[in-house]
Amino acid sequence: MSFTASLRDVTLKYKDTDALADVNLELEAGKIYGLLGRNGAGKTSLLSLLAAFRKPTSGEILIGGEPVWENAAVVSRVALIREGGDFDDADTVKAAIDTGQIRPGFDTEYALKLAERFELPLKKKVRELSRGKRSALAAVCGLAARAELTMFDEVHLGMDAPTRDAFYKELLAEYMDRPHTVILSTHLIDEVANYLEEVIIVDRGRILRHEELEVFQGMGATLTGPAAAVDAVAAGLEVLAEQQLGGTKAATVAALDPGARERAAASGLEIGPVGLQDLFIHLTEPTRKGA
Repeated sequence: MSFTASLRDVTLKYKDTDALADVNLELEAGKIYGLLGRNGAGKTSLLSLLAAFRKPTSGEILIGGEPVWENAAVVSRVALIREGGDFDDADTVKAAIDTGQIRPGFDTEYALKLAERFELPLKKKVRELSRGKRSALAAVCGLAARAELTMFDEVHLGMDAPTRDAFYKELLAEYMDRPHTVILSTHLIDEVANYLEEVIIVDRGRILRHEELEVFQGMGATLTGPAAAVDAVAAGLEVLAEQQLGGTKAATVAALDPGARERAAASGLEIGPVGLQDLFIHLTEPTRKGA
């Protein structure tokens, strides 16, 4: 069974508020997706529906062509790992890892190897772990679940930079070794961009954009070079972000027409892809028409 995920006309209400409204989304199996959105945009609600933690108010959610709600055969192959993990019933790190064995594909040997890599003492009580170590434990359990659809909801929170880097590399290695579907919900956008194949932007409970990463990167450009030359080319363009160090400046613009591209090249400016984070901020700006 292909683990393609589909949301069709899905709405999720909390009392009188729409957490998600009329969502239609198709996720092909075997890709790494980035799920982006401002706080309260509906990211966690969407992941909770895919994991069957919640039932939609209306609409249909299918995984592999089958409804996910109250479908144990499908849900057992889906893992949603939330920030800090769900270890309330586990006493020690080893007990938390052992709990993962309820999943049919859970790889205990791999989990123990990861625990050593992330310096998680097996006998230490979960409640005594720092926020970063607890996040690392959640990541370990998510990777070792060997699920066909694995979703990480801000699981990196609390991790320091070296630990996050190790997590991303382990995630990619595991994905290459065993192709499956991964969804990363994160605010550290530029940090994970190089690992993503497709990006989904959720805004105010709706899917704002869903494109391949290259499409987003082609929506603008970053111009780098002497400040005066950058300003001259960027004049009249929509500037998303600017940075300057001494006489060198970088300006990210929303679009670069052929004429502006020619002027930039003639001025000796370096032309790079638009930063995904800058573009995300631009697309979800509350005052932006249509956002």
